[in-house]
Amino acid sequence: MDAEPTATNTTPPMMALRAHERGGPERLVYEDAPRPIAGPDEICVAVRAAAITFAELTWPETWEVNGIDRTPIIPSHEFAGVVSEVGPGVIDLAVGDSVFGIAPFNRDGAAAEFVVVPAAYVARKGTRVSDVVAAAAALPALTAWEALGGQAHLAAGQRILIRGGTGAVGAFLTQFAHGMGAEVTVTVTSALAGARARNLGADHVVVTGPDSEARDLQAFDVAIDAVGGNVPEWLYASVRPGGELVVLQEPPSQELADKYGVNAVFFVVRPRRERLEELAGLIAAGQVEVAIAQTFPLSAGRAAYESGSLPKPGPGKTVILVS
Repeated sequence: MDAEPTATNTTPPMMALRAHERGGPERLVYEDAPRPIAGPDEICVAVRAAAITFAELTWPETWEVNGIDRTPIIPSHEFAGVVSEVGPGVIDLAVGDSVFGIAPFNRDGAAAEFVVVPAAYVARKGTRVSDVVAAAAALPALTAWEALGGQAHLAAGQRILIRGGTGAVGAFLTQFAHGMGAEVTVTVTSALAGARARNLGADHVVVTGPDSEARDLQAFDVAIDAVGGNVPEWLYASVRPGGELVVLQEPPSQELADKYGVNAVFFVVRPRRERLEELAGLIAAGQVEVAIAQTFPLSAGRAAYESGSLPKPGPGKTVILVS
């Protein structure tokens, strides 16, 4: 009996950035890899650009599924490209469509010539939005929207504090919160970042050192930590009793939440096509700023990830150029 078709015996290989062992950027190699095939309700995308979230190499889901090792892995889950194949059941996308979106975090990402994703995880981006910009915006913008609307339920007139208001997610939080009619206060670590925060829509800016506390920040309806790592106690204390604290990288301290009487939540964003479509429209209309710090070719993907420990040449995302 003939073997079942697989990515390894029916399609040519592709070039990809892969890690065969768990670790940091030093594990990444640029090499031939099997080209994936779209399954039911999936599409295969010829990747044009893939954005980096540096912390993803520390996430358990990058390396395993239900406790089972899944190496070799392909990183980078934020992408833009062109649909090259549609799987059974996909009726709303076609080969040749320009799309952008997010690959599931527990599957191979887009630092490769091709990526397979659920069709529901992408949207058409239109020709007025570049692949680099679309890839850079997908994950941080959707994270910001979910944090503000789905988790914090921010309303016009409320006071919000954003720790790290000019980072990849923080910049979108600042812009969206301003657009929602909130009074926006952000913390930043330099006067230059403070000026950018004001340009993004911040009403008040507090400049702090990397390890210093932001004092005299009190009675906020909502606070969001967009920096990551250990959430400082002063951020819990800044929220009024009964207010909302949203953290983006790891679950909050329930002990501190109880101490200050705040509702502290953590979430993992899920792609929503309607939000991606809305985002594409905002970018095309020039209504949202998307910053790109630097770009690298796919062949230099390891260097792109290594750059996460170095000073960046400017604000915004690091993007891998695939084709």
